[in-house]
Amino acid sequence: MSDSAQQAKAQKKAYDEACKRVLSEREIMAHILKSCTEEFKDCSLLDIAWRYIQGEPSISRIAVEPETISPRIESEQTEDKSEVEGTVYYDIRFHAVAPVDGKMIQLIINLEAQNDFNPGYPLLKRAVYYCSRMISSQYGTVFVKSHYEKIQKVYSIWICTMPTKKWEYNISRYRLMEDHLIGHTQAERNHYDLITIVLVCLGSKNHKQLKGILRLLNMLLLDNMGSQEKQELLAKEFDVTMTPHLEKGVAEMCNLSEGIERRGELRGRKIGDKAGRKALGTLLQKLIQEGRKEDVDRVLRDDEYQEQLLREYHLK
Repeated sequence: MSDSAQQAKAQKKAYDEACKRVLSEREIMAHILKSCTEEFKDCSLLDIAWRYIQGEPSISRIAVEPETISPRIESEQTEDKSEVEGTVYYDIRFHAVAPVDGKMIQLIINLEAQNDFNPGYPLLKRAVYYCSRMISSQYGTVFVKSHYEKIQKVYSIWICTMPTKKWEYNISRYRLMEDHLIGHTQAERNHYDLITIVLVCLGSKNHKQLKGILRLLNMLLLDNMGSQEKQELLAKEFDVTMTPHLEKGVAEMCNLSEGIERRGELRGRKIGDKAGRKALGTLLQKLIQEGRKEDVDRVLRDDEYQEQLLREYHLK
C-alpha cells in the first residue's frame, strides 16, 4: 500500500472514530431518540439525555458476532465480547429506560454511522442481524433458563451519510406487527414489539434546506463548516451543551476532509458516473490541501464553478 493510500486510510479511520464520539454524546443521542423512536417522541430532550439514557455508551467495544455463551449474569462490559481477530463491533450501543403506559421499560439501543449504502448485501438484512444478536445475547446476561418475559426491546438506528438518490432524506422504520389471518384476538403488544430498525438517510443538500433531525445530522456530519460555527449552531439552534468531549469530536471532524469528500461524492453523482465522482473527490482533496476552503464550499454549491475548476485542474 502506498504512503498516500495509508494516509487516506488512517484519516478515514480517525474521522469515523470522531464521528462515533460525537454521535455518542447524550444530548445528540437524545435528539435522535426523540425523532426516531415511539417511546421518546413525547419526552423532553433533557429528560431523554439525563433521566432515560442509562450509563455510558459503549463505542466499538461490544462484539456483534455470535459465539458460544454459557449462562451467566454479567455486566455490559463483558456482554457479547469476542477475542477473535477481525470481529465486527457495534458502533455505539447503550441502555435506556422509557416511560410506556405508566411504567418504565428497558431498551437496548444500537446506533450505527454508515457510509456505504450498497456494501454488497442489503443493509436492512445486516440491521436485522444486529437486532437478532442483541436479542439472543440477552440470554445469560438479562435472563436465564426460560424467563423469556425478561427480554428487553432492541433498536438498531442507522445514520446513512451516502444513500442512493431515491433514499436521500428519508427516515424509515421497520418493526414486528400483528396481522390477523383468522379471528381478531389481540396479543399484548409488548410481547412481540421487541425489534425496531430505523434508517435515517442524509444526502447532498445544505442543512439550511432541512428541518429537525435531518437538519442537525446533515450539519454535523456532512456540511462544510468550521468547528466554531458548528459548535455555535449546536448550542444556539439545537440547545446542545458543548462539553469538552463534544468540542474535541467536532473539531477533529472539521479538521479532517472525510466529511467534505462524502459531500463531494454525493454531488458527484450529478456528474453521472464513477469517473465523475472520482474527479470531484480528487478536486476537493486538492483544494483542501491548498487551503482553499471557500472554494470547496463554492464547488459544492455552484455547478458552473465546479465545472470550471474540474477543467482548470485537468480532471475533465
